[in-house]
Amino acid sequence: MSETVSTAGGATASAPEQRSWAPMVGLFLAQVLMSFNVAALPISLGGMVEEFGVPPTVASSTIVVYGLAVAALVMTGAKLGQRIGWVLIFRAVLVVFAGSSLMMILAPTIGWAIGGQILAGAAAAIIVPALVALIAENYTGDQQATAVGSLGSARAISGVSAFLIGGALGTFIGWRPIFGITLAIAAAVFLLSFGLRADRGNPNVHIDLVASVLIGAAIVLLTLGFNNLNAWGIVLAEEEAPFSVIGLSPAPVMVVLGVVFGQLFFLWTRRRTDRGRTPLVDISVLARPTERAAVYAMFTIVVMEAAVNFTVPTYIQVVQGRTPFDTALAMMPFNLTVFVTATLIVRFYKRFPPRTIALFAFGLTTAALVWLALVVTNNWETLPTILGLVVFGIGQGALVTLVFNVLVTAAPKDLAGDVGSIRGTAQNLASAVGTAVMGAVLVTVLSLGLTQAVEDHPELPPELVSQVDLDKVNFVSNDDLRGLLEGTTATPEQVDAAVALNEEQRLRTLKLGFFILAGISVIAAVPASRLPRYKPGEIPA
Repeated sequence: MSETVSTAGGATASAPEQRSWAPMVGLFLAQVLMSFNVAALPISLGGMVEEFGVPPTVASSTIVVYGLAVAALVMTGAKLGQRIGWVLIFRAVLVVFAGSSLMMILAPTIGWAIGGQILAGAAAAIIVPALVALIAENYTGDQQATAVGSLGSARAISGVSAFLIGGALGTFIGWRPIFGITLAIAAAVFLLSFGLRADRGNPNVHIDLVASVLIGAAIVLLTLGFNNLNAWGIVLAEEEAPFSVIGLSPAPVMVVLGVVFGQLFFLWTRRRTDRGRTPLVDISVLARPTERAAVYAMFTIVVMEAAVNFTVPTYIQVVQGRTPFDTALAMMPFNLTVFVTATLIVRFYKRFPPRTIALFAFGLTTAALVWLALVVTNNWETLPTILGLVVFGIGQGALVTLVFNVLVTAAPKDLAGDVGSIRGTAQNLASAVGTAVMGAVLVTVLSLGLTQAVEDHPELPPELVSQVDLDKVNFVSNDDLRGLLEGTTATPEQVDAAVALNEEQRLRTLKLGFFILAGISVIAAVPASRLPRYKPGEIPA
């Protein structure tokens, strides 16, 4: 029940109702459930490859289908929640997620594992908007801001725990027990959901099937296109491409088609809205420049996060030949900092407007990325490198929570599900874009650097270089490179020279990659400068 407090003029005002945090524990764990599942899949790939006798590319389909299911169905999931009721559908999809974990634990073939992740992705497509809607339904004011911030911190802490716990289980027991943890979390969240404030669905809400198909096709095409830019070719089709379009790689073609379907989705949605019919997602939540700026800023933040989460583990595991457990330890300062900052940043909302916090946070991420570009070496455990990751984590944690809060507080409570679906779509697409584009850029820069460098090293003659396909350059460890050169006419001295050259170019590429990300962080100041100036106490009705 709300309390009344006296104002300076003697009038009374209603204070926000303070609710128990017990229901929020369940919503926090629901975010942990999804994030832990995502982080556990890469750890499980080695075990699935060995047990099922399939190539890594087939086993990694579990990751792909999960992401595609979430991204393609999240907007439709938001409308289902509004029609059926958020609490009821939340409990139903938790049962589905628990079933997907059982499929992973008991899977007799890789097909069952892939099917399990399709189910998990479909369930997550409803959990993502449900979390936002249920927070809006159960909490207000400072409690709502804190609750929203906890979702960002949950993503960070679950990534760390998945690597540590999953890495230990995968090393000493096997990959299947990892999904016993997701099963236990799903059961716990289901029980805690009975403490949530119940809401009634609206049977008058209709699901726009045409829009569902358009946005689903757009997201699938964009995700597949960006994810395969490096493997299938940025422009011309590579040998690994499943097909070509007049010699062109299918990846950029899919990206273009995805953009076309996305535009058709917005045209159809506006037309449906103008006719007074219920759209799949109410784009009025993006009507004002400040709200669009929040989405652009969110997209940029997740792109940078995905790029760093791709670059650092790739370098540690592939180049240095370290284990996933070592990677988790190396990334722990970053993830823990994101967790703490995402939780504590809400304390600054009453003192500074969103625009000020965002510009300062983007300043931190820019400075951290420039610092990393200057100090990074082949050893990630040096103090300057850890310091750079910590500062980047502070900026990242503040931004993830802030822009999400801007969207939630700016939208009416009945549109919270639409905000959640937009958040889910933006984050999944940005994650794919950040990972794929960063991978393509790094490999391209490395290839160009090595091609130029071998010309400047006379100890590596053209007849030796001709035995190595520089068009298929990628990040490899020193041992793998030595093994490759053993099949050529290279002398021991030439092998040593080639390894030293590769080390030099890898580090140069990594530094350039951080400079590129710093440039993106600077550009992000443009949408950040359009975020609201108001403080939470001044939020307009």
